[in-house]
Amino acid sequence: MADLAAEGKKPEILFWVGCAGSFDARAQKVMRAFVKILNAAEIDFAILGNEESCTGDPARRAGNEFVFQMTALQNIETLKMYEVEKIVTACPHCFNTLKNEYPALGGNYEVIHHTQFLQGLLDDGKISIAGGAFEGKKITYHDSCYLGRANGIYEAPREILSMLDNELVEMKRCRTNGLCCGAGGAQMFKEDEPGDKRINMERVEEALETDAEIVAVNCPFCLTMMQDGVTANEQQEKVMVYDLAELIVNNMK
Repeated sequence: MADLAAEGKKPEILFWVGCAGSFDARAQKVMRAFVKILNAAEIDFAILGNEESCTGDPARRAGNEFVFQMTALQNIETLKMYEVEKIVTACPHCFNTLKNEYPALGGNYEVIHHTQFLQGLLDDGKISIAGGAFEGKKITYHDSCYLGRANGIYEAPREILSMLDNELVEMKRCRTNGLCCGAGGAQMFKEDEPGDKRINMERVEEALETDAEIVAVNCPFCLTMMQDGVTANEQQEKVMVYDLAELIVNNMK
């Protein structure tokens, strides 16, 4: 954004990368896949780079409202400086916070999750996909909490999967009844409470019951939790976990 601003230019959209996409090696692959799609569709976009900070979502969920507001206000000032109006992000946590929580602090933007954006690109014919490597394979889809129950977005990811010439098999708990992978409850960042089973293990067992060869997700945190569960079940040779952007980029015509 800074480079474009220096040239007197303003991109159509800001791609909000997020903490996971910036620092986690596995999530970085998802962000690169999404950027390849944006470039293929000739979308005019930019990122904040070093000027992007955490949205503050983990701080607010952990109860530290002061840190959340300080972080959010700093981001809002940066976005205001670049006159940002439209934001696309591949993280449902960032999506929910920017869309639903920043307006109370003066940050009003059109915020789109990457699954919605990808569906729009496919519907408009800006990109096209075929089954390719995934044709005929069973895929199950995990609804992330902040995209599904928090924002009611269930169809966009499934419509994308329906274009891949695969068989979509739903887990017994899906859509409004979907089960959290655990990361939304901060299980990614702390030790588990006493209990019989880790929540991501419970969720992965439901995915394995479908006999799917691919678990599709839309969130970098879900990606980590589901992959950890698959590995713990020693099924990593048979079952792959992919973000929707990765499924598309591997099958673009």
